[in-house]
Amino acid sequence: MSRAGRHAWEKLWGWELLLLVTVVVPVVFALLGDLPAREKAIVACCLLAILPLYAFMGRPAIAREDRRTGLVYLALVTVLYTVGVLHFSETTFTLFGLCPQWFFVLPARRAVFGVVALSLPPALVALSEEEPVGAFFDVIVILITAVFFSTAFGIWVERITQQSQERAELIEQLEATRAELARLSAERGAQEERERLAGEIHDTLAQGFSSIIMLIQAAQTQADPSRHLALAVQTAKENLAEARALISALTPAPLESSSLVEAMRRIAARTGEELGAHVGFEVRGAARPLPTRVDIALVRALQEGLANVRKHAAAREVRVVLEYGERLVRLEVGDDGAGFDPGATEGFGLRTMQSRVAQAGGTLQVRSAVGEGTTVTVEVPA
Repeated sequence: MSRAGRHAWEKLWGWELLLLVTVVVPVVFALLGDLPAREKAIVACCLLAILPLYAFMGRPAIAREDRRTGLVYLALVTVLYTVGVLHFSETTFTLFGLCPQWFFVLPARRAVFGVVALSLPPALVALSEEEPVGAFFDVIVILITAVFFSTAFGIWVERITQQSQERAELIEQLEATRAELARLSAERGAQEERERLAGEIHDTLAQGFSSIIMLIQAAQTQADPSRHLALAVQTAKENLAEARALISALTPAPLESSSLVEAMRRIAARTGEELGAHVGFEVRGAARPLPTRVDIALVRALQEGLANVRKHAAAREVRVVLEYGERLVRLEVGDDGAGFDPGATEGFGLRTMQSRVAQAGGTLQVRSAVGEGTTVTVEVPA
């Protein structure tokens, strides 16, 4: 049983100490008194036998909630106690240690009958005294003390034991719920990590390889392919840097050695060379350092936006505007290409861009129509 699920009685070592004291004290008084040696031996043997009987039979039965063995233990204890009290009336003191034992084995209402049974021997001894009035008073005191006092405490023990069991069940349910939440959280985290890596690969490696293929294909049709091959080599190097950064969980390669503005200007210029089209880059407002997650979201949005222009737009002119506002940073990527119907098309790249921007607390808007070009606007809190 776990620590949280232990029964209340197991924590109440005071009851066991009480049993020890209430058994030993009458034995000491009996041995030091004027009883004959035979009476002393009987009293000492009967009372002291209760302790090993509790240790090897009573306590294990209580711990296992073995009621049958517990009843056998209580019957033996009652016999030993009765023999002791009939030979030495001060053995009545042991009642205070034995009464709680009944409540550990039986429910409170049934345990009361056991307490009454324990009270009968000292009552009979008291009634056999020469002074009937004093004997009657002693009987009343014994019954009140043994029955009502111990019953009150016994019911209290039963209640806290029940509360301990209920608490153990609640803790088990809580631990099970916590484990389930941890499992779901781990699965959710793994799913988000897979989506993030998929987005990273799509935004970096896949786009880089597409650019290399296009440049090599263009070089094959040119009399002097050196320019396209040089761009392909440069793109391959940047792709390699992106792969290393992705493995090392670093920031995007364009941001490693330059600011956001410089990285975006370089990306725009390279895209213009690849497309053979004009790609303008404009910065509005005072540029300032931004959180890394915002830089990454904006760079990836620009890369995806330009990748879509390269693959689908057939544009002659592209404009990139990075605007620093007081509370927001806005990135706008527009082209005069073929355009498309945003309601009918939702590629993986746009979903990835939307997810990445949302993780940075921003919004993404796509405005386009067939034959009218496309404008992608990203706004991220600064």
